[in-house]
Amino acid sequence: MEIAESGSPEDIFRQLDQLVQESIGAIIFTCSTFDARTRMARRVYTNQTDAYPISGLKEVTPNLWTEVVLDRGETFVANSISDIAQVFPDHELIARLGCGSVVNLPVKLASRFLGTVNMLHEPDYFTEERMGRLPMIKPAAALAFAALTLEF
Repeated sequence: MEIAESGSPEDIFRQLDQLVQESIGAIIFTCSTFDARTRMARRVYTNQTDAYPISGLKEVTPNLWTEVVLDRGETFVANSISDIAQVFPDHELIARLGCGSVVNLPVKLASRFLGTVNMLHEPDYFTEERMGRLPMIKPAAALAFAALTLEF
């Protein structure tokens, strides 16, 4: 799949969603930006608009997830709802939507943290094989986040 060279950031995120669906799979797919200075997050794309709408700013509560993703810039993986419950207060909604595993992929460009690609699926979904496909979506994710900073 080729990510659009033209189009709005929404179009580019939609194509990123399609790439993820084809290569890895996700029941819930969202993308969020973070302001490291204020520790505020903003959801900028979602495939579940009723449960996870595009949002304004919300404060990020420090926990293991923030340490792994925001502080160290590493991918966070949890393959059970009990592990998800330790870091996400909306774990009951996640379970109701049929999900029990999550991957949060931090996206950087030129050493600058741009945001995260968030994929949720059934329990134990994110196997080593699927995790091995994450690098193939990073360039498209960086393009999508970078498009947010352009004037449209």
